[in-house]
Amino acid sequence: MEEENEIEVSKSFKDLGLPDSLVEACEKLGWTTPLKIQAEAIPLALQGKDVIGLAQTGSGKTGAFALPILHALLEAPRPNHFFACVMSPTRELAIQIAEQFEALGSEIGVKCAVLVGGIDMVQQSIKIAKQPHIIVGTPGRVLDHLKNTKGFSFSRLKYLVLDEADRLLNEDFEESLNEILQAIPRERRTFLFSATMTKKVQKLQRVCLRNPVKIEAASKYSTVDTLKQQYRFLPAKHKDCYLVYILTEMAESTSMVFTRTCDSTRLLALILRNLGLKAIPINGHMSQSKRLGALNKFKSGECNILLCTDVASRGLDIPTVDMVINYDIPTNSKDYIHRVGRTARAGRSGVAISLVNQYELEWYIQIEKLIGKKLPEYPAQEVEVLLLEERVGEAKRLAMMKMKEAGGKKKRRGGEDDLAEEDIDKYLGLKEGKSSKKFRRR
Repeated sequence: MEEENEIEVSKSFKDLGLPDSLVEACEKLGWTTPLKIQAEAIPLALQGKDVIGLAQTGSGKTGAFALPILHALLEAPRPNHFFACVMSPTRELAIQIAEQFEALGSEIGVKCAVLVGGIDMVQQSIKIAKQPHIIVGTPGRVLDHLKNTKGFSFSRLKYLVLDEADRLLNEDFEESLNEILQAIPRERRTFLFSATMTKKVQKLQRVCLRNPVKIEAASKYSTVDTLKQQYRFLPAKHKDCYLVYILTEMAESTSMVFTRTCDSTRLLALILRNLGLKAIPINGHMSQSKRLGALNKFKSGECNILLCTDVASRGLDIPTVDMVINYDIPTNSKDYIHRVGRTARAGRSGVAISLVNQYELEWYIQIEKLIGKKLPEYPAQEVEVLLLEERVGEAKRLAMMKMKEAGGKKKRRGGEDDLAEEDIDKYLGLKEGKSSKKFRRR
């Protein structure tokens, strides 16, 4: 396999060999200079090579594969439908990729269809019938359509992209992905992108890529230099107080708080709302429409704190995220790389703070080993933090009562989780008749 380590970073997208229409599209998105992975991958892809791209999350991987595909579509004498397929491990990332394709291809009339779970298959079949050029989806739903939707076939597919390939190869997706690979032509171009290289990814590259060029725009497991990383070792019972303290100290910042469970996202969102903070949850138990609604509220700035599980740790590009807080330390140390990659993206700065109790210490030690350095401790006077204890405790008591009440409604109705499905505006205090007073530290 070729190694391309000494490619000089170009000064503009024009230098990479892209046509004026795509260069102009990049400029409209504010992309003036190619990022490292783009500068290295795009010229090789334009030469017709299969590419393996290893780069830190937030490094511009989507542009690195979308621009060569759009260039090929522009060059094709008769651009056929189902020209390219992009596989993503999460629904939100698939939607984001499609949005970027449409933005970059707006001047040349590119049509995309997103095929993900949580959305009616009939609606998706209508989009397929319009013969889009680009299919972006999750493996399970794409396979459902290949098996059941009339006229949908990858027999003429020219490009396949596997984004976040390490995640695509877990047991949830592997079987579906194998079936999809059997349904697409051998004569195609394949791009495989991932922040981490695992044994499964190495196995996949042998199966579905031909003489690929490997590009490493970063070391194996690393975080960007513009990310300020800290930790705080604390008693488990004080974790909520520290979370509230940090969020109020950084009150003007946009923050993502990662927890281990869906229940934790909902409970913490309610606690923070009770204290007057604009927090909203997103997790896998919410319907797709509510997940997208929460994400849009966060992106638009209507709320500045997103409580999330690892459903939001992969690939989402929200430029304004200033801080990531690991409320729960991930049990898989590699997930830490993806979580903290939600901030300090594309050259910007950011902060990541991990709250560590004695039960999580072993997992935290594995993270430090993975990134190859000891992190400094987050500076806070415990006496000052614990001034919040009474108010945080009361907010938690009210939040737990609310969750218990919602659980009772769920049992009576036999439906979905009532709290998860509650109107998002309610979390933002827009339907209460009166909004909570802004929380201030004593």
